[in-house]
Amino acid sequence: MIGQNSMIERIEYRGWHNAYKISNGRIHLIVLADVGPRIIWYGFCGGENQLHEVDADAGVSGGTSFRLYGGHRLWVSPEVESTYFPDNVPVSVSQHGREVCFTAPPEMNRPGTGLQKEMRIRLEDSGSHLTITHRITNHAATSARLAPWTPTMMRPGGRGILPLPPRAAMDNDHLQPVGILGLWSYTDFSDPRWTLGSDFIQLRQDSNPTGRFQEQMIGIYNPAGWVAYFRDGTLFVKQARVVENAQYPDFGCNLELFTNPDFLEVETLGPLCDLQPGQSVSHIEQWWLLNPVPAGDGEAWIRTVICPLVEKQVLSSPGC
Repeated sequence: MIGQNSMIERIEYRGWHNAYKISNGRIHLIVLADVGPRIIWYGFCGGENQLHEVDADAGVSGGTSFRLYGGHRLWVSPEVESTYFPDNVPVSVSQHGREVCFTAPPEMNRPGTGLQKEMRIRLEDSGSHLTITHRITNHAATSARLAPWTPTMMRPGGRGILPLPPRAAMDNDHLQPVGILGLWSYTDFSDPRWTLGSDFIQLRQDSNPTGRFQEQMIGIYNPAGWVAYFRDGTLFVKQARVVENAQYPDFGCNLELFTNPDFLEVETLGPLCDLQPGQSVSHIEQWWLLNPVPAGDGEAWIRTVICPLVEKQVLSSPGC
């Protein structure tokens, strides 16, 4: 029991013998414990999974090769070889009040690692609100320059929505830039999956892209700290608190979108830090799932339909 109306049970899931289902009757999620920690399922009870699952990895564990598996994971930025440390071994599971904690063993077998990853998950007794506290502890003998990074792989067929920092006319109070745009070598705005607007950036997931690159990615800085994904009348929103004047990775990005022919990722990042031996850093995300949401695709639709929903769920959201 994790709350008056929220329940946790150990189940088998797609060949994994140790998975945990957390439900409040409205929403349920499945967290893997044979690998991870990894949230592999999040959606409405009786509905479909809103997260992408990699079918070829279902039920697989062990080995030294990195696998995507699907779902939601805790990663480390900047993206280097050690970022791809395989999370293929069992994690420990414990309960702390209303939170369920999934803790991986320290990553000690490769150069540049020594990190231990943990997710503490709390589902509210009603509605779709989920709080995930991501924690990284440095068990190496040296400090590590890093930022928590939390990619969520979404079911294909939808599009990501990034709010740009608030717009304002040039005057004496608006002489300095208010954000950045992070570009990758494969970012191509001529690709039809992109829609660049005055207040929002949209990236559409397409299983048969026609651009010159299969992948597309972008990063921004936005003090609102939220990013969304819309698909078939359902809106997924996640938000992470933004630390003012902190240094963020990828030239200063706190929000990112990535897509390929299989899925689209919505990502938040924490500030960069020099994590000393024995120290930990946390990064907290809030999730919501909203349905039914009227369909649309332009900025007027985002302003009149999406923004009121976000403002109702995410307090102090200056991106709308």
